[in-house]
Amino acid sequence: MGFASTLADAPTPWARALAAATATAALVACVTPAASTTTTPAGAVATAPAATMTTSRPRLAVAAEPRPPAPVVTPAAHPPTLLRGGRVMTAAGVTFARGHVLLVDGRIAAVGEGDGDGVAPAGAVVVDVRGRTLTPGLIDTHSHMGVYSTPETGGNSDGNEVGSPKTPEVWSEHGFWPQDASLVRALQKGVTTIQVLPGSANLIGGRASTFHLGLVGTPAATSARALRFPDAPQGLKMACGQNPKRVYGTRGGRPSTRMGNVAGQRAAFQEAVEYQRRWNKYHRDLGWWRQKRDQADKALQEAKAAGRPTPEPFVDDPPDAPGRDLGLETLAAVLRGEILVHVHCYRADEMNEMLDIAEEFGFKIQSFHHAVEAYKLADRLAAEGVSVSTWVDWWGFKMESFDAVRENVALLQAAGARPILHSDSDLEVRQLNQEAAKALAAGRRLGVGGLDEDVALRWITANPAWALDIDAAVGSLSVGKRGDVVVWDGSPFSTYSRPVAVYVDGALAFDAARPAERRTDVMVGTSRVPPPPTGTTAGTTTKTLPAAATTTTPNPAPAGGPR
Repeated sequence: MGFASTLADAPTPWARALAAATATAALVACVTPAASTTTTPAGAVATAPAATMTTSRPRLAVAAEPRPPAPVVTPAAHPPTLLRGGRVMTAAGVTFARGHVLLVDGRIAAVGEGDGDGVAPAGAVVVDVRGRTLTPGLIDTHSHMGVYSTPETGGNSDGNEVGSPKTPEVWSEHGFWPQDASLVRALQKGVTTIQVLPGSANLIGGRASTFHLGLVGTPAATSARALRFPDAPQGLKMACGQNPKRVYGTRGGRPSTRMGNVAGQRAAFQEAVEYQRRWNKYHRDLGWWRQKRDQADKALQEAKAAGRPTPEPFVDDPPDAPGRDLGLETLAAVLRGEILVHVHCYRADEMNEMLDIAEEFGFKIQSFHHAVEAYKLADRLAAEGVSVSTWVDWWGFKMESFDAVRENVALLQAAGARPILHSDSDLEVRQLNQEAAKALAAGRRLGVGGLDEDVALRWITANPAWALDIDAAVGSLSVGKRGDVVVWDGSPFSTYSRPVAVYVDGALAFDAARPAERRTDVMVGTSRVPPPPTGTTAGTTTKTLPAAATTTTPNPAPAGGPR
């Protein structure tokens, strides 16, 4: 059977998604609208600044990334969408008891109080979300989905390259399987962006990549590059503590102690410093060589023009470039600030040691991961601008994880640090909202001040966006940011709530009324899915606006009754 006939027999949504994905020339370009002003229910004015995808760090050099960046891809062409009448939690310090969010060309074009009458352009789809809560898409800084894929077999285990304790040359992207069924499950629970890291067996595990989940479960998700978050910098996974010394010490190798861990990391960065010096010298020498060549060429041309005897031609060879080392290239990029450092580390003493190593070699740690003892050095973490990606109550499974407290996140928040709730699990990622609720409750029980639902929401949205250096693009419901929005059927901090719709880049990527619309290879085999009615979203009603119309139909009870 040929490909065309196979496509004809495929479920309708797959055929639509494939047609949309292959017509790349017709994809909707992402635009940046101007700043808009919103008003809170109390009457205070809040200005949502326009955002563009920028970063304070330079992008990788061509030698380190020989291919062009992956294009911005959306699930399908889609009209402007107005979500109106629901509670809007922006994760930017403002919550609207009854508000609206307008999505245009993949971006947030407006957000504010009320139903947004007159905001939507002609032809927009209006979705009545009364009784719902809108939040930014959730972001997980620590995932192994795609490199430890479902089904969990040896053939799908690609997270740790354990041939050496230092493997900075490997990239998680190169072992990432975009058809992992767990990716679809995460999207259905409101997670729109993840960072996929190598595992923690190695002192230096390799490069991590950030992925946008809008295309998961569609035929367009055939490569890791198709899912890469545009312009997101790569990360470097490092590890201290038990894992490296256990993995290599039990084999009679190094490291076998925490002393060996630190020595190995320092030695690796010393090599990177020397590697960078060699390349710096080469570029200086090449610059001098080009200057001498240009001067000689100029003198030759001037002599010819004046009819004077010509000088000897310039025959010096250019300097030889140093040999390229892919691993040292990664570490040199860390030293230049182009790759963000993420460190698997549990104990306070080891976090302090890693901060000392970073200071010694002149790089910055972006986030400590797991970090169950981070509350012990919260002031230093806050002062040095290091975020903490952790759990609420996952501890006790090995010695270095014993001295944890449920109040870790709240204590970090009180110290002015930047706490984040991560998953490290294809199951935990499906309840990041509940993890935030638990952390909020633990802090309140302790009496930590300044905690509210907006702060808790930032632990799974704005703060992880900062840690991945994509906070100019996602992490809050702000004008100009990408249109990643989750529609919940209740409070996102309730164990009884679930997403009824997820928008990625302004397109409806998940509809709870039609969960089978997104499938991966291991999820097929069920009945075919008929085409959806235009603009439907579970438990809501929609209407496409004619010119100058701004009305919408009443909101019925959710399908299947209350949850």
